[in-house]
Amino acid sequence: MRKVLAALAFCLIGVDVAAGPVTIAALGDSLTQGYGLPQGEGFVPRLQAWLRAHGAEVEVTNAGVSGDTTAGGAARIGWTLTPEVDGLIVALGGNDLLRGIDPAATRANLEAILAAAEAAGVPVLLVGMKAPGNYGEDYKRAFDAIYPELAEAHGTLFFPNFLAGIAPQGSDPAAVLAYLQPDAIHPNAEGVARIVGAMGPKVLELVERARSR
Repeated sequence: MRKVLAALAFCLIGVDVAAGPVTIAALGDSLTQGYGLPQGEGFVPRLQAWLRAHGAEVEVTNAGVSGDTTAGGAARIGWTLTPEVDGLIVALGGNDLLRGIDPAATRANLEAILAAAEAAGVPVLLVGMKAPGNYGEDYKRAFDAIYPELAEAHGTLFFPNFLAGIAPQGSDPAAVLAYLQPDAIHPNAEGVARIVGAMGPKVLELVERARSR
């Protein structure tokens, strides 16, 4: 409501509100939050810098909580979608994988997040995760299908794998370690740069959708 009132006021005095910055909230876990990295080297500040370098007037807010699952994201989506938020990146599911959570539960949680964004009129970029094979092929098949199917059902933008920038399909697992912190889970600064470079063009599409709200 505050943005609507501001837009009406600016229109009355002839100011082009479309020139203002777009606010994108990045809803995620430790990968989004910037675990283990110095301030300014995490996903959110690096993404904001990349977007601005590519001509987008944008503010990216960090809604990443280390250790969060999709259930945690669903629980806090209501207060993440403040009136200032124009677009939403949803990057959750890694901790569901670590805990072996039933893919049906993960799907239901992500569905709730996307439904909340739809109700708020906020466009979404859904970022997928790829399940490892240690839970079996049935689990992997069910989990990997969640993200593309939800993106299609809800008409969201879709980026298939958060880690695609450092672990493209068919990559050598040993080579990926060069872009990870010693825990072999979280990206280091160079890894974040590569992740942002891979995902950035799709986030630019989200910025354009958000600007056209």
